[in-house]
Amino acid sequence: MTRSDASDCDVVIVGSGPAGVSAAFPLLDAGLRVVLVDGGRDVQVPALGGPFLERRLADARQWEWMVGRDFHALRQLDAVSPKFRVPAHAPVFDGFASANRIVSKDFVAVGSLATGGLSNAWGCGVACLSAEELASFPLGATEMRDSYRSVAMRIGISGGAGDDLSEFFGLDAWSQAPLAMDELQGGLFRRYMRGAGRTRRHGLRLGRARMATLSAAMGDRLSCDLSGNCLWGCQRRALYCSTEDLRALQCRPGFVYRPGFIVEDVAWDGSRAGVHGRTALGRERLHGRRVVLAAGTLASTRLALSAIDHRAAVPMQSCPTAAFLLWLPMHLGRARQAAFGLGQLAFALDLPSLGEAYGALFSTTGIPLGEFARFLPVGRRSALDVLEPLLASCIVGNVFLPGSLMDATLQLDAQGSLQVSGRFRDEVAGLMDDVRRRLAASFRALGAILLPGSFRLGRPGSDIHYAASLPMCMSPHVGQTDAFGALVGAPGIHVVDGASLPFLPAKPHTLTIMANADRIGRHVADLLSRRCGNRGSNDGIPACSL
Repeated sequence: MTRSDASDCDVVIVGSGPAGVSAAFPLLDAGLRVVLVDGGRDVQVPALGGPFLERRLADARQWEWMVGRDFHALRQLDAVSPKFRVPAHAPVFDGFASANRIVSKDFVAVGSLATGGLSNAWGCGVACLSAEELASFPLGATEMRDSYRSVAMRIGISGGAGDDLSEFFGLDAWSQAPLAMDELQGGLFRRYMRGAGRTRRHGLRLGRARMATLSAAMGDRLSCDLSGNCLWGCQRRALYCSTEDLRALQCRPGFVYRPGFIVEDVAWDGSRAGVHGRTALGRERLHGRRVVLAAGTLASTRLALSAIDHRAAVPMQSCPTAAFLLWLPMHLGRARQAAFGLGQLAFALDLPSLGEAYGALFSTTGIPLGEFARFLPVGRRSALDVLEPLLASCIVGNVFLPGSLMDATLQLDAQGSLQVSGRFRDEVAGLMDDVRRRLAASFRALGAILLPGSFRLGRPGSDIHYAASLPMCMSPHVGQTDAFGALVGAPGIHVVDGASLPFLPAKPHTLTIMANADRIGRHVADLLSRRCGNRGSNDGIPACSL
């Protein structure tokens, strides 16, 4: 299919992030014509290789990729994550709210117009939902397994190790070997394995992090070399980004990619679905037998609520999160070493009546010293003086609570913009205090000290895990979706990103979004393919005209 044919196709997908590309594969496998549109911002990774620590010592122009020629990092000092201060990542986040007419109040609202979306700057943590967790989905637990496997094998996952988190992650059968850990986390894990009972009495289980990162090469993607450059961009392409899948899709017949297409609204005109948007050349309309929304929870929700003219507020889930710093005194005085810059170890912490909290542990290599100053209850200058000799013996951690503990709402205003607001539920402060105490006790038993004052609760929305605003339900009403992401009140429109999840767990949820998008894509492909072969059937969707 040529670009000139793209105005009339079988399926239009909005968004090139992990959900959008995952829905595209089964549609193309069925021989359908697919057009995928997105904002198309280009993310350029600095063309520098070698270990991070060597670059910091020898690169005379490191200020260009650390600070930016336009002093990007210095203009983002109040940003919630170091990702926002990396100059190369500026196109990932810039312009999203204004382009998608999203207005936030007391809530961090983040999305992306970049090719590949937020997968350009994610933490790469992956997990499957358990059968018990999938019980809240309007489908059988086994319906997701094939899609989990298909996505896991396609993107490449490492970490399968047969440890105390094997059942929690549910991925070992499809995983490559774990990445090597640095001395700090390797020693911490060995002490845990020798006496896990010392932490289990506090409800904590420790294991290898399962990551969408290659420990063995796949095709032209190379394995991780432990250089510590993860925050700054992976030149080896070991970290999964959906641009990898987009490259593969562009080689498939029947697929057209339209970058630079900002979708303003979607609608059903009585015979086909339409996507209206703007490009550099002006406004344009695309039509298809189905539209698949995969623009991210916030953008997809605005488009969906506009399509059905739903003005009432809808709830959204987001995970309360905190960060902390662990000090391992036995490693004091050692030099920092090259290490994988994302999660090496992960933990699950029992929350009575609420399920589990989840967290990961990271090396301090690859993260600028100034990022850690906020962890200490002293002034920035004093914090830097303390951290410089201390940081090589420290591990940084984060922790997430279930998304049900956030009271967030999304609502269209009179101008059609999406108003986003949110606050933690009253019990979050007490829960986080309990989590802090239990983590401190658990890690103290393993020879690590949770530095006093370093446990910091993030702002509402700073987790950038948003979901369940258009949840799949067995008997959905307006403002919800059915078991296949079909939006009630808008024929021909399916939602496949986080907005359609029934709930948001504390554990990583991107793989579940991708598997659900694959599952819905298979359903839509089957539905449209059957109608191609049966011209007499009609549910208001035009017969295939291939």
